[in-house]
Amino acid sequence: MTQVIPNVAVLPTQKGTGEPAAAPAQRRRWELDALRVAAICGVVAIHVVGMMLGNDDLAGSRRWWAAVAIDLGLVWVVPVFVMISGALVLSPRAHQRGPAVFWQKRLVRVIPALIVWHLIYLFGARAWLKGEELNRATVVAWLLDGKVYTALYFLWLIAGLYLVAPLIAAFLHSGGRRRTAVTAAAVLGFTLLVFAASGAAALNGTPRPIALGALTMWLPYVGYFIAGWALHRVVLPVWGVVAAAVAGVALLAEVIWQYGHKPAYPILQQLVPTSYLGAATALASICVMLVATGLGHRFAPGPRVSNVMKKLSDASFGVFLAHLLIFEIVRRLVPAVAEAASLSVMLAAWAVVVVASFAVSLVAARVPYLRAVF
Repeated sequence: MTQVIPNVAVLPTQKGTGEPAAAPAQRRRWELDALRVAAICGVVAIHVVGMMLGNDDLAGSRRWWAAVAIDLGLVWVVPVFVMISGALVLSPRAHQRGPAVFWQKRLVRVIPALIVWHLIYLFGARAWLKGEELNRATVVAWLLDGKVYTALYFLWLIAGLYLVAPLIAAFLHSGGRRRTAVTAAAVLGFTLLVFAASGAAALNGTPRPIALGALTMWLPYVGYFIAGWALHRVVLPVWGVVAAAVAGVALLAEVIWQYGHKPAYPILQQLVPTSYLGAATALASICVMLVATGLGHRFAPGPRVSNVMKKLSDASFGVFLAHLLIFEIVRRLVPAVAEAASLSVMLAAWAVVVVASFAVSLVAARVPYLRAVF
């Protein structure tokens, strides 16, 4: 029978988000730390190894399929990141002193990073490293579209979720676990239906693309956000954990297969996209979360491993912010990485970028002022 972990507050893993002094210390969930570390390593793999998917000379080869398996096999990382945030941010303890205090702690953490890293990627990556010419119209368009540089859209996404978190938390906490579960299922299900309907319209010859900008990037992820709070206390029995693991692997295998054959199955691709907002991805991400909570409830690492995991988890935000810049430097220094033709080269580049990014983030966390944007 499914168990539910008691509704205890969870310490946030991001730096600079301290809790009220009067609140008692609570157990930190090591499995969420581990899941965050795994997810950020997956994000780096998508951006590094995923470059091979755009190499037309490799299409259909074993190397290309291996890259597809890595890239699409990690499609769960962004939904799971959002679910982890929901598990932490929607805690009653995070809101016990009101919206103003919550926003002060959370948005003051995100907004400086958003501003500084947009400037770094505009002038450091685009203008300096890539030699792109910047003009006012283009920069404004990038900002409004949330497309200044690859993954920076996530900062807009998470800022939007933080903005509405007090409203969501108040609604959920007044209705108990049932309301949380029903709301998560309804919102996430509706979101998936909206994106499937857009695909159906395209198949019908009446395309209705969904355009998201910096200020609306968060909207499709509300379902994942609420699902994180709904799922983080759920502990499946052993057979349930195994079933979730098998189902998750099967769903990800389908996503990998579908991506590799998408020209042959346009209807499937439009109705069940291999994106973060496709039904197969959503179900696989839920399976990942359930496996993590199930294992976390049954196993606990020693204090030393747990402490290392906490530090790496705390550093994950800085890794997210810095890794694309570090990768761009690696591409400039190593032509074989820029070619994106060798899986072994790209895996080596991934390892270098992961280690360097964690090192930068861990060091920056010790430097006054600098740690405010890491």
